[in-house]
Amino acid sequence: MKNTFAVEINNVSFAYRHQNVLEEVNLSIPQGSFLGLVGPNGSGKSTLIKCLLGLLTPDTGSIYLYGQPVKKFNDWSNVGFVSQKANSFNSGFPATVFEVVSMGLFGKVGLFRFLTKKHKEKVREAIGQVGMEEFMNENIGQLSGGQQQRVFIARALVSDPTLLILDEPTVGVDANSVANFYTMLKELNEKRHMTLILVTHDIGAMSEYVTDVACLNKCLHFHGNKKVFEENKEAMITAMYGHEVNLLEHNHDHTHHDHDHDHDDVRSQEL
Repeated sequence: MKNTFAVEINNVSFAYRHQNVLEEVNLSIPQGSFLGLVGPNGSGKSTLIKCLLGLLTPDTGSIYLYGQPVKKFNDWSNVGFVSQKANSFNSGFPATVFEVVSMGLFGKVGLFRFLTKKHKEKVREAIGQVGMEEFMNENIGQLSGGQQQRVFIARALVSDPTLLILDEPTVGVDANSVANFYTMLKELNEKRHMTLILVTHDIGAMSEYVTDVACLNKCLHFHGNKKVFEENKEAMITAMYGHEVNLLEHNHDHTHHDHDHDHDDVRSQEL
């Protein structure tokens, strides 16, 4: 793992039934960075993540994880993933927080192997890292959306990944929890030097916590540090959406907003 890049995406294109979703995307993500990947709905963000995780194969181009082609990469315990559907949880699901987080060790321990004392300590440590110690024995289905999402972060952390990928992690999380959630991610990046990829539509919040920004809408419109992005935000977002946008910062609600034919509203929650 001496490679300086956690992820290298080279000239990647992908189409669903001849509809282009990704077009010649080039993106290198240094180890230890915190990348915010932003773009409108249907821009190819989740498709790019699926290619990165080896769930989809690009039509053209190549993807490397720590210098290895994704198809040959076998150190998946070093890669944590939290999907946007993680907190759409059945409230009747009969598992405690401890049990859900311990599932993150199955890749290392085996599905039907018993957890050792050391493994259980790792589970407790991961739960502590996300501030959920007092809920350790609570049923996962009884927690709020924000609490559930922290548990799924803990499940991803328990195997000690060096790369953590989060696909729209604040969907369904109440606004009051969002700031604490992003702060936790920033601390993982700064204190554990973990490489993070945060897929989000929340442009205002994202730029406050990440180190780098990538703007994707089929092709990559920008990739650089957040300072450069902030200085050119409106131009970058206009290029990404393909037309003018209204930047409405620090909105308190998560309500759906209408799009007209000439403008989009790009909103961020008040943190």
